[in-house]
Amino acid sequence: MTRILWINPMGTAEFDEPISRELRSESAAFIDVASFERGPKHLDYNAFEMLVAPTLLSTIRWAEQEGYDAAVVGCFYDPALRAAREIVDDLVITAPAEASLHLAATLGEKISILVGTEKNIPEMHENVVKYGFLNRLASFRPVGIAVNDYQRDPSYTEGRLMEEAQRAIEEDGADVIVLGCTAQFGFYRRAQERLGIPVIDSAVAALLYAEYLTSLRNGQGWRTTKRVGYKGPDLSEMNATIPVTAPVVLLDPRKNAKTNACS
Repeated sequence: MTRILWINPMGTAEFDEPISRELRSESAAFIDVASFERGPKHLDYNAFEMLVAPTLLSTIRWAEQEGYDAAVVGCFYDPALRAAREIVDDLVITAPAEASLHLAATLGEKISILVGTEKNIPEMHENVVKYGFLNRLASFRPVGIAVNDYQRDPSYTEGRLMEEAQRAIEEDGADVIVLGCTAQFGFYRRAQERLGIPVIDSAVAALLYAEYLTSLRNGQGWRTTKRVGYKGPDLSEMNATIPVTAPVVLLDPRKNAKTNACS
């Protein structure tokens, strides 16, 4: 069975348990959820992304050594995704924005992304351009909720998501909605039933995309090429600069394991 490491790239385990329940309800894969012992509690700022990058890359190396099939960098900014692919041999790696945009472009014509605040838009817009989906973008719609507050009042969050999604449909011409933060988990099914169009939960999308890419690697031999842009450092140089460090891991209970703080 596919083993996936979902990485919450923050110095808090606050979201590990709830997001693990959500993800495991969507997939039969073994899903372990990881976070870091220290670091920023969210990644709303690019400066915070830079702070977690070394720990994130060390965790990616650990995941490959532990035999995971895939790892997901669980933030919609897709932090250090290219760097992570450089330092592995066979581990499948994806992230929420990449996965959501590829899926959304298959399911509809115009994509609106619901974000927390205006601060989130510039970097996310850069990713839309980088991934080649600018001509499919209908809009970004801020909902005015900070990343750590999405799950504090689910009723309010759901209401704001619905309001902005409806405006995206009516005013921007969107026919697919992407929930542009992994902390917006748990709302997509009710939202798409009411809206009548696909609503993509970016956490679920990244998980399922990781499974899909794993199946392509295993079945067709299609894996991340190391020929040009994803070529990485040689092993001696990598060992000298990027240590292998285990995160705090919430192990999948279906493997009869308990929460374990690795060191």
